[in-house]
Amino acid sequence: MSDLSRIATASLLVATVALVSMATSAKAQRFIPDILISSTVPGNGDLNPYGVAFVPPNFPNGGIIASGDILVSNFNNSTAPTGTQGTGTTIIQLTPSGVVAPAGTASTFFTSSPSAIGLTTALGVLERGFVVVGNLPNSNGMLSPGSLQFIDRRGRLVGAFANSLIDGPWDLTIDDDSDHPTVYVSNVLNGTVVRLNLTLTNTTVTVNQTTKIAAGYTTQPSSAALVLGPTGLAHDRVTDILYVASTADNAIFAVPNASKVSPANPGTGMMIAQNGQLRGPLALAFAPNGDLITSNGDAVPSADPNHPSEIVELTKTGNFVGQFNVSSAQGGAFGLAIALVGPDTARLAAVDDNTNEIVIIDQNVVPGD
Repeated sequence: MSDLSRIATASLLVATVALVSMATSAKAQRFIPDILISSTVPGNGDLNPYGVAFVPPNFPNGGIIASGDILVSNFNNSTAPTGTQGTGTTIIQLTPSGVVAPAGTASTFFTSSPSAIGLTTALGVLERGFVVVGNLPNSNGMLSPGSLQFIDRRGRLVGAFANSLIDGPWDLTIDDDSDHPTVYVSNVLNGTVVRLNLTLTNTTVTVNQTTKIAAGYTTQPSSAALVLGPTGLAHDRVTDILYVASTADNAIFAVPNASKVSPANPGTGMMIAQNGQLRGPLALAFAPNGDLITSNGDAVPSADPNHPSEIVELTKTGNFVGQFNVSSAQGGAFGLAIALVGPDTARLAAVDDNTNEIVIIDQNVVPGD
């Protein structure tokens, strides 16, 4: 059994205590769980946290963010009562040192311009010293294709990228090779996935090539989530398979040869999981054991009030492993990220859209488990 599958479904607190009780070595006698819950609402009142990203090791010094920090992008503004979707402008930052930010006090790393509103789950950090975030602008109910914004470590915009292949950047994943990273982006408006090959210097980001590598995922409007389409991405560099969580299809797909393929007629790849414990999968990441971790957004007909806002673990062949919920109400789970923070500890960070908070759990990793 994997570590994350040990998290029970009853409640987040009970789940975390269970994790600690099964931990080994130095944590064997500890009862208090390693968990932090902090607000994602900054001073301007932005709501609806979407993307989550860790600042990676070896990130350059001299900025206002540092290795180990967590970034969260906000999709809504502060319009009462829950904000207007597609109008948020802020990325907040959190140093998970046990200091909690009460609502309205989350530290702002970046604020986008009025023309680049609606920051999405497409949030990542490049180890050369840049942050990338996608946006899906909503102007009086009219959605625009949006762009990718590149931000330096001091929170300053250094450039934005848009072309005909960027159409509602909804999520992304990064293969980081320092000066020449590859970024995979899912587009929620046209149901595609594109690959961007970048070149970086200390101060500039250049997009050299954009290639559509997958297409045909279902897209549709949603009263709960504004729009549904392909969302979470996770790339296995060993097998060169890109996994795609397609929310409206209620499925996860595997796209082969992701770093090399340039298909004339791209498809969805092979479906590895559909329905079952999936209830509108959104964000996607790898656990340290190689399993896939996704968040159920509940914006599909199969949503179950008895299983709300769940984080789900699956093998890379689509077999169900385990699940737990981050909220007692539906629609709370969205962005998530996982990072190793020690030789035997992994950190899971996941947002709760219902409470506008981020939940951070440190999980013991048993070697060979």
